[in-house]
Amino acid sequence: MIDLHSHILPGVDDGAPDIETSLAMARMAVADGIEVMACTPHFMPGLYDNESLDIRHRISQLNQRLYDEGIDLSLVEGCDAHIRPDFVDCLRQGRLLTLHNSRYVLFEPSHSVMPRRLDELLFNVSMAGYVPILTHPERFKWIESNYQVFVDLVQAGVWLQITAGSLTGRFGNRSQYWAKRMLAEGLVSILATDAHNTKSRPPLLSEAFSVAEAEVGLDEATHLVVTRPGCILENQPVEQTPPLLTGSSSEPKKTGLWQRLFGG
Repeated sequence: MIDLHSHILPGVDDGAPDIETSLAMARMAVADGIEVMACTPHFMPGLYDNESLDIRHRISQLNQRLYDEGIDLSLVEGCDAHIRPDFVDCLRQGRLLTLHNSRYVLFEPSHSVMPRRLDELLFNVSMAGYVPILTHPERFKWIESNYQVFVDLVQAGVWLQITAGSLTGRFGNRSQYWAKRMLAEGLVSILATDAHNTKSRPPLLSEAFSVAEAEVGLDEATHLVVTRPGCILENQPVEQTPPLLTGSSSEPKKTGLWQRLFGG
Protein backbone atom coordinates (compact mmCIF):
# COMPACT_ATOMS: atom_id res chain seq x y z
CA MET A 1 0.00 0.00 0.00
CA ILE A 2 1.03 3.62 -0.57
CA ASP A 3 0.33 6.37 1.95
CA LEU A 4 0.46 9.82 0.35
CA HIS A 5 -0.29 11.93 3.43
CA SER A 6 1.75 11.74 6.62
CA HIS A 7 3.50 13.99 9.11
CA ILE A 8 6.33 11.61 9.88
CA LEU A 9 9.20 14.12 9.56
CA PRO A 10 10.41 15.03 13.05
CA GLY A 11 10.19 18.56 14.39
CA VAL A 12 8.74 20.41 11.40
CA ASP A 13 5.05 20.76 12.32
CA ASP A 14 2.43 19.17 14.59
CA GLY A 15 3.46 15.65 13.57
CA ALA A 16 6.33 13.54 14.88
CA PRO A 17 8.16 15.56 17.57
CA ASP A 18 11.43 13.60 17.40
CA ILE A 19 13.32 10.97 15.43
CA GLU A 20 12.29 8.21 17.83
CA THR A 21 8.64 8.86 17.02
CA SER A 22 9.40 8.96 13.29
CA LEU A 23 11.12 5.58 13.47
CA ALA A 24 8.27 4.10 15.50
CA MET A 25 5.76 5.41 12.96
CA ALA A 26 7.80 3.93 10.13
CA ARG A 27 7.92 0.51 11.80
CA MET A 28 4.18 0.63 12.41
CA ALA A 29 3.52 1.56 8.78
CA VAL A 30 5.65 -1.30 7.45
CA ALA A 31 3.95 -3.77 9.78
CA ASP A 32 0.60 -2.58 8.40
CA GLY A 33 1.65 -3.22 4.80
CA ILE A 34 2.65 0.30 3.75
CA GLU A 35 5.63 0.33 1.40
CA VAL A 36 5.81 3.99 0.37
CA MET A 37 4.93 7.02 2.46
CA ALA A 38 4.85 10.66 1.43
CA CYS A 39 6.25 13.15 3.92
CA THR A 40 3.77 16.01 3.73
CA PRO A 41 4.56 18.64 6.38
CA HIS A 42 2.34 21.69 6.62
CA PHE A 43 3.41 24.64 4.48
CA MET A 44 1.39 27.31 6.28
CA PRO A 45 2.73 30.88 6.24
CA GLY A 46 3.04 32.39 9.68
CA LEU A 47 2.66 29.09 11.53
CA TYR A 48 4.73 26.48 9.72
CA ASP A 49 7.17 28.38 7.53
CA ASN A 50 8.76 25.30 6.03
CA GLU A 51 11.00 25.60 3.00
CA SER A 52 11.20 23.07 0.21
CA LEU A 53 15.00 22.67 0.17
CA ASP A 54 15.11 22.04 3.92
CA ILE A 55 12.26 19.52 3.73
CA ARG A 56 13.95 17.64 0.90
CA HIS A 57 17.15 17.48 2.96
CA ARG A 58 15.27 16.21 6.00
CA ILE A 59 13.53 13.53 3.92
CA SER A 60 16.88 12.38 2.56
CA GLN A 61 18.26 12.16 6.09
CA LEU A 62 15.25 10.20 7.36
CA ASN A 63 15.39 7.83 4.38
CA GLN A 64 19.02 7.12 5.22
CA ARG A 65 18.15 6.53 8.86
CA LEU A 66 15.41 4.08 7.85
CA TYR A 67 17.91 2.23 5.68
CA ASP A 68 20.43 2.11 8.52
CA GLU A 69 17.74 0.77 10.88
CA GLY A 70 16.64 -1.89 8.39
CA ILE A 71 13.14 -0.41 8.07
CA ASP A 72 11.81 -1.24 4.60
CA LEU A 73 9.90 1.97 3.95
CA SER A 74 10.53 4.44 1.13
CA LEU A 75 9.81 8.12 1.76
CA VAL A 76 8.90 10.58 -0.98
CA GLU A 77 8.37 14.31 -0.82
CA GLY A 78 5.26 16.40 -0.66
CA CYS A 79 3.56 18.98 1.52
CA ASP A 80 0.22 19.87 3.03
CA ALA A 81 -0.22 23.17 1.21
CA HIS A 82 -2.43 25.85 2.77
CA ILE A 83 -4.07 28.85 1.12
CA ARG A 84 -1.77 31.69 0.17
CA PRO A 85 -2.16 34.50 -2.40
CA ASP A 86 0.84 33.31 -4.42
CA PHE A 87 -0.11 29.63 -4.39
CA VAL A 88 0.33 28.99 -8.12
CA ASP A 89 3.58 30.97 -8.28
CA CYS A 90 4.95 28.95 -5.36
CA LEU A 91 4.14 25.74 -7.19
CA ARG A 92 5.87 26.90 -10.35
CA GLN A 93 8.92 28.07 -8.40
CA GLY A 94 9.18 24.86 -6.39
CA ARG A 95 8.47 26.64 -3.10
CA LEU A 96 5.52 24.30 -2.57
CA LEU A 97 6.29 20.61 -2.90
CA THR A 98 4.13 18.45 -5.12
CA LEU A 99 3.88 14.73 -4.42
CA HIS A 100 7.12 13.10 -5.58
CA ASN A 101 7.76 16.08 -7.87
CA SER A 102 4.63 15.24 -9.87
CA ARG A 103 1.69 17.31 -11.11
CA TYR A 104 -0.32 16.31 -8.01
CA VAL A 105 -0.38 18.55 -4.92
CA LEU A 106 -2.11 18.17 -1.55
CA PHE A 107 -4.25 21.15 -0.58
CA GLU A 108 -5.68 21.78 2.89
CA PRO A 109 -8.15 24.65 3.39
CA SER A 110 -9.51 25.90 6.69
CA HIS A 111 -11.29 23.27 8.77
CA SER A 112 -13.67 25.71 10.44
CA VAL A 113 -14.89 28.08 7.71
CA MET A 114 -15.25 27.57 3.98
CA PRO A 115 -12.66 29.83 2.32
CA ARG A 116 -13.93 32.50 -0.01
CA ARG A 117 -13.31 31.79 -3.70
CA LEU A 118 -12.05 28.29 -2.95
CA ASP A 119 -13.32 26.99 -6.27
CA GLU A 120 -11.56 29.77 -8.18
CA LEU A 121 -8.23 29.06 -6.47
CA LEU A 122 -8.41 25.35 -7.21
CA PHE A 123 -9.46 26.07 -10.78
CA ASN A 124 -6.38 28.29 -11.22
CA VAL A 125 -4.19 25.52 -9.82
CA SER A 126 -5.70 23.11 -12.34
CA MET A 127 -5.26 25.54 -15.22
CA ALA A 128 -1.58 25.88 -14.29
CA GLY A 129 -1.17 22.18 -15.04
CA TYR A 130 -1.46 20.71 -11.56
CA VAL A 131 -3.99 18.34 -10.02
CA PRO A 132 -5.10 19.60 -6.60
CA ILE A 133 -5.95 16.90 -4.07
CA LEU A 134 -8.22 18.28 -1.36
CA THR A 135 -7.36 16.55 1.90
CA HIS A 136 -9.86 15.13 4.42
CA PRO A 137 -12.99 17.10 3.43
CA GLU A 138 -15.05 14.74 5.59
CA ARG A 139 -13.53 16.37 8.67
CA PHE A 140 -14.37 19.98 7.76
CA LYS A 141 -16.89 21.69 10.01
CA TRP A 142 -18.52 23.33 7.01
CA ILE A 143 -19.27 20.20 4.98
CA GLU A 144 -22.91 19.91 6.09
CA SER A 145 -23.97 23.17 4.51
CA ASN A 146 -21.60 23.02 1.53
CA TYR A 147 -21.60 19.40 0.39
CA GLN A 148 -22.44 20.34 -3.20
CA VAL A 149 -19.18 22.30 -3.35
CA PHE A 150 -17.23 19.06 -3.18
CA VAL A 151 -19.40 17.46 -5.84
CA ASP A 152 -18.74 20.44 -8.13
CA LEU A 153 -15.01 20.40 -7.42
CA VAL A 154 -14.73 16.72 -8.31
CA GLN A 155 -16.64 17.34 -11.52
CA ALA A 156 -14.17 20.13 -12.31
CA GLY A 157 -11.16 17.82 -11.92
CA VAL A 158 -10.20 18.22 -8.26
CA TRP A 159 -9.34 15.00 -6.43
CA LEU A 160 -10.56 14.25 -2.91
CA GLN A 161 -8.59 12.33 -0.31
CA ILE A 162 -10.24 10.98 2.82
CA THR A 163 -8.47 9.92 5.99
CA ALA A 164 -8.25 6.26 6.95
CA GLY A 165 -9.21 7.06 10.54
CA SER A 166 -12.38 8.78 9.37
CA LEU A 167 -13.49 5.66 7.53
CA THR A 168 -12.84 3.44 10.56
CA GLY A 169 -14.55 5.79 13.03
CA ARG A 170 -11.41 7.04 14.78
CA PHE A 171 -12.55 10.63 14.20
CA GLY A 172 -16.12 9.96 15.33
CA ASN A 173 -19.46 9.18 13.74
CA ARG A 174 -19.77 12.48 11.90
CA SER A 175 -16.54 12.14 9.91
CA GLN A 176 -17.25 8.48 9.30
CA TYR A 177 -20.67 9.28 7.85
CA TRP A 178 -19.29 11.82 5.40
CA ALA A 179 -16.33 9.61 4.47
CA LYS A 180 -18.60 6.68 3.66
CA ARG A 181 -21.07 8.87 1.80
CA MET A 182 -18.38 10.44 -0.37
CA LEU A 183 -16.92 7.02 -1.04
CA ALA A 184 -20.28 5.53 -1.99
CA GLU A 185 -21.05 8.46 -4.29
CA GLY A 186 -17.79 8.07 -6.20
CA LEU A 187 -16.16 11.31 -5.09
CA VAL A 188 -13.02 9.89 -3.47
CA SER A 189 -9.78 9.24 -5.34
CA ILE A 190 -7.32 8.53 -2.52
CA LEU A 191 -7.29 7.03 0.96
CA ALA A 192 -4.39 8.05 3.25
CA THR A 193 -3.45 8.01 6.92
CA ASP A 194 -2.66 11.68 7.67
CA ALA A 195 -0.53 10.14 10.41
CA HIS A 196 0.91 12.38 13.12
CA ASN A 197 2.04 9.87 15.75
CA THR A 198 1.71 6.23 16.85
CA LYS A 199 -1.32 6.57 19.15
CA SER A 200 -4.08 9.05 18.32
CA ARG A 201 -3.07 9.50 14.65
CA PRO A 202 -1.23 6.30 13.63
CA PRO A 203 0.06 5.36 10.15
CA LEU A 204 -2.44 2.57 9.55
CA LEU A 205 -4.22 1.83 6.28
CA SER A 206 -5.17 -1.85 6.34
CA GLU A 207 -8.26 -1.52 8.54
CA ALA A 208 -9.58 1.35 6.41
CA PHE A 209 -8.84 -0.71 3.30
CA SER A 210 -11.05 -3.47 4.70
CA VAL A 211 -13.85 -0.98 5.39
CA ALA A 212 -13.51 0.44 1.89
CA GLU A 213 -13.62 -3.05 0.40
CA ALA A 214 -16.86 -3.74 2.26
CA GLU A 215 -18.33 -0.44 1.06
CA VAL A 216 -17.22 -0.28 -2.59
CA GLY A 217 -15.58 -3.60 -3.45
CA LEU A 218 -12.04 -4.91 -3.76
CA ASP A 219 -11.18 -3.24 -7.07
CA GLU A 220 -12.06 0.28 -5.96
CA ALA A 221 -10.48 -0.23 -2.53
CA THR A 222 -7.27 -1.23 -4.29
CA HIS A 223 -7.44 1.86 -6.48
CA LEU A 224 -7.69 4.01 -3.34
CA VAL A 225 -4.49 2.78 -1.70
CA VAL A 226 -2.42 1.26 -4.52
CA THR A 227 -3.38 2.07 -8.09
CA ARG A 228 -4.10 5.81 -8.02
CA PRO A 229 -1.33 6.57 -5.51
CA GLY A 230 1.03 4.62 -7.79
CA CYS A 231 -0.13 6.67 -10.77
CA ILE A 232 0.67 9.82 -8.80
CA LEU A 233 4.19 8.62 -8.02
CA GLU A 234 4.66 7.91 -11.73
CA ASN A 235 3.18 11.34 -12.59
CA GLN A 236 0.57 9.79 -14.84
CA PRO A 237 -1.96 12.15 -16.47
CA VAL A 238 -5.38 12.06 -14.85
CA GLU A 239 -6.95 10.48 -17.92
CA GLN A 240 -4.64 7.47 -17.51
CA THR A 241 -5.72 6.82 -13.92
CA PRO A 242 -8.64 4.56 -12.98
CA PRO A 243 -11.95 6.45 -13.24
CA LEU A 244 -13.93 7.06 -10.10
CA LEU A 245 -16.41 4.48 -8.84
CA THR A 246 -19.33 5.96 -10.76
CA GLY A 247 -17.59 5.24 -14.02
CA SER A 248 -17.66 8.92 -14.94
CA SER A 249 -14.99 10.29 -17.22
CA SER A 250 -11.74 11.49 -15.65
CA GLU A 251 -11.94 14.57 -17.84
CA PRO A 252 -13.23 17.72 -16.08
CA LYS A 253 -16.88 18.35 -16.84
CA LYS A 254 -18.30 21.73 -17.73
CA THR A 255 -20.65 21.76 -14.78
CA GLY A 256 -20.59 23.23 -11.30
CA LEU A 257 -17.34 25.16 -10.96
CA TRP A 258 -16.96 25.72 -14.70
CA GLN A 259 -20.44 27.20 -14.91
CA ARG A 260 -19.90 29.54 -11.98
CA LEU A 261 -16.63 30.81 -13.42
CA PHE A 262 -17.55 31.02 -17.07
CA GLY A 263 -21.34 30.89 -17.17
CA GLY A 264 -21.63 27.91 -19.45
